[in-house]
Amino acid sequence: VQLQASGGGLVQAGGCLRLSCVASGRIFRLNVMGWYRQCPGKQRELVAQATVGDDTNYADAVKGRFTISRDNSANTVYLQMTDQKPEDTAVYFCITDATTYRGLNRYWGRGTQVTVSS
Repeated sequence: VQLQASGGGLVQAGGCLRLSCVASGRIFRLNVMGWYRQCPGKQRELVAQATVGDDTNYADAVKGRFTISRDNSANTVYLQMTDQKPEDTAVYFCITDATTYRGLNRYWGRGTQVTVSS
């Protein structure tokens, strides 16, 4: 499974960005799709994730500001980020827990940089 993320960049505090991530490969089912982020000097942390049944889970730091959504017909997950804060600056990684002929495994994308200026 390959994950290709896009949409990162530089935004001012209070602004908006939307991240997209497309999964490709011999996929039977994308059970979970989501986003993690890693700030400089910190551990990677969950931002948001969504199941194939659209159950969602958010980090407390982004609740009410970020929205995760999926287009299952296009194997795509989105992260709409609003009211961004400088502490949202991080490399954002797309993930999926996918079922393939190899069974159920987690896959990671390469990451896209999001920088929020104050």
